[in-house]
Amino acid sequence: MTTPQRRPNVLVVMSDQQQAGTVDPAGPCQTPHLSELAERGARLTRCYTPSPICSPARASFMTGLLPHQHGMVDVYHAVPTFRADLVDGLPMWSNRLADAGYTVGYFGKWHVERSGEMERFGFTQDGAYFEPEDDYYAYRRSLGLAEKPVLSEPTRTVAQPGYRDLLLYGVTEEPVESTLEHFTVTRALSFLDSVVEEDEPWAVMVSTKAPHEPYVAPSAYVDRYDPASLPLPDSFDDDLADRPAIYRRQQTVWADLSPDEFRTATACYYALCSMVDDQVGRLLERIEAAGQLEDTIVIYTSDHGDLMGAHRLLLKGVPGFEEVYRVPMIVSWPAMIPPGQVIDDLTQSHDIAETIAQLTGHGLDGHAVDLLPRLTGEGGPPRQTAFAEFHGQRFSYTQRIVWEGRHKYVFNAFDFDELYDLEADPGERVNLASDPDHAETLRALAARLWQIAEETGDFTVTGAQDGTYRYLPVGPLG
Repeated sequence: MTTPQRRPNVLVVMSDQQQAGTVDPAGPCQTPHLSELAERGARLTRCYTPSPICSPARASFMTGLLPHQHGMVDVYHAVPTFRADLVDGLPMWSNRLADAGYTVGYFGKWHVERSGEMERFGFTQDGAYFEPEDDYYAYRRSLGLAEKPVLSEPTRTVAQPGYRDLLLYGVTEEPVESTLEHFTVTRALSFLDSVVEEDEPWAVMVSTKAPHEPYVAPSAYVDRYDPASLPLPDSFDDDLADRPAIYRRQQTVWADLSPDEFRTATACYYALCSMVDDQVGRLLERIEAAGQLEDTIVIYTSDHGDLMGAHRLLLKGVPGFEEVYRVPMIVSWPAMIPPGQVIDDLTQSHDIAETIAQLTGHGLDGHAVDLLPRLTGEGGPPRQTAFAEFHGQRFSYTQRIVWEGRHKYVFNAFDFDELYDLEADPGERVNLASDPDHAETLRALAARLWQIAEETGDFTVTGAQDGTYRYLPVGPLG
């Protein structure tokens, strides 16, 4: 590959709660702009988030650290400060770029920390437009619309005794221009207009709320999908008998949904993914029109996934299944990354933090790995292990996950552990944790968990050595 003539620009687009299967070229979800982006660069098929909920995952994406290292272990707006508070003074990739002379902008959902003081993290004052709901409501009023979309059929609300009704999915006849995603990208395009003609490089992160629930999408996108033709996940009829009881408890939330309603929820979810894909197209079109696509690193990912019917579950949280932890990861840089790559190595979404920071020659010294040597063909050893953690969401469930090779180990301090052979059982229907034939694999992955905990200062694990906490199948001494 040729050496770039200037420092590359950076465009990051992060959706919310989008599972990796939605960008699978063989899948039913229609994302043509992302498919084209992958053809120009690389699609990383085994990219795992370090957390299944947004604030921890997003803080890791910005810092390159694991949640127990940066302090955001739950969603910041729903818990007291002591449960989720970003460690003060941590550098982010945006700081590194700003210090190197980049103009850095941020548009959309933030949820990384509590202050909202975006200039502390390298974002320019005029280019830090985050949590835009208030202005968005004013924008909708200017269009003659109510603050919330008016729904048409089909729609589905989940009702349970003593709880407020939960809107799961719905359709609106409003145009795409009325959506938060279109509004957010329009703001980002205005920022691009101000920087693409400058001599200095720029970086922009755009963060969408879609396809997060409720799955409410314009009918123009929902009409692209026939729910009856959408297959249910292979694990849909999994009774979870040998998995933690809390998983089965979560199944009861969705017990009244019929298979057809799961399919309709999926159609609305895919519709939102297609809508976000169109917004990516708007961003790429503007960069290409400025003649800068060749020298722009474009990264598309999501903070975490959605179960979307797998194991008859929806949303995310404590169930440690692939649909939640495996996220889209597409990286394009035509000047340096060979096109059409499909990379099956283990990677993690917070590796992007180190990858971007290294563009300046100053890394972040976290848990993350610089992906550029692998992407550009220069080599370098791939990750041997991926690691994720869950500290509970509102309630506390200590959980750690380790991936190595074909196997995945889920340590559940609150119930049964899990072990899966992802090659033989991609639907994670067979828990091998109690199978004597796999005891050696279980112990090896548990030993690796201890090692990562020690290396990264995960005191929840390393401090659990007294007699009342000895839950792992092997201790730290091996």
